[in-house]
Amino acid sequence: MAVFKLPFQLMDIQKIRNFCIIAHIDHGKSTLADRFLEVTGTIEKRKMQEQFLDLMELERERGITIKMQPVRMKYKDYILNLIDTPGHIDFNYEVSRALKAVEGAILLVDATQGVQAQTITNVELAKAQGLKIIPVINKIDLPSAMVEETEEEIYNLLGHDVGEIFAVSGKTGEGVEKVLEHIIEVVPAPKFEYADRPRALVFDFEYSNHQGVILYVRVTDGIIKKGEEVTLAQAKEKFIIGELGTFSPQRVQSENLTAGEIGYIVTSIKKPSIASVGDSVVSFKEP
Repeated sequence: MAVFKLPFQLMDIQKIRNFCIIAHIDHGKSTLADRFLEVTGTIEKRKMQEQFLDLMELERERGITIKMQPVRMKYKDYILNLIDTPGHIDFNYEVSRALKAVEGAILLVDATQGVQAQTITNVELAKAQGLKIIPVINKIDLPSAMVEETEEEIYNLLGHDVGEIFAVSGKTGEGVEKVLEHIIEVVPAPKFEYADRPRALVFDFEYSNHQGVILYVRVTDGIIKKGEEVTLAQAKEKFIIGELGTFSPQRVQSENLTAGEIGYIVTSIKKPSIASVGDSVVSFKEP
């Protein structure tokens, strides 16, 4: 896609990295996400709790991720947008939606269990989206860890030209910062096609009795601003943006979202049926 010289202030898109973690259930995905939050200083250590991104009561009770959760982290002078995805096969559709909003995916494999069937399914989804895949072996601190055997399984899955395979412990934090460094190095920065036509992909949504439909979006073009009149392209629903912002992981309001960023848009529309994954938010004046 072409990149044009911008007539307005746009966040340095070259400093943005969007990625998700794909893994089989119970391979330590939420624990690794916890360590990312700690290393980047997104969450203070005194406020940290296990499975921080699993916000639903059922998720915490059962120790699994059900609903995807975006979070924006700052590391050095980069913005890292992580989408934490479910690992259970029943939520495969959630994973496929998240993959459309990112450029990279961490493939996380438990060193005590090796590559599982759901791992293979998620890898195929990531490949189909053309994502940069970073293989990571987790739980290397456990006595039953089979690091070399798991490495061989990953080579068989991805091919021997996969590059470096990282060995980490989500529990102790060993090797985690090296993974963050590698994300910056190999995951492509986002690209955009139009500098002057705001557009955002809807990859998830929720409904609030107070605020109506809240869209989870990846901005693909231009700048989307608070107070702007926009349209949901497929639903043909017009609204004025009363609030937008990013996830840290709680919602943090901002004045705009620019190309490459991941965030939310409050529509104030009280009709849940108007929201659909894959729809686009576009300018009402220049759709």
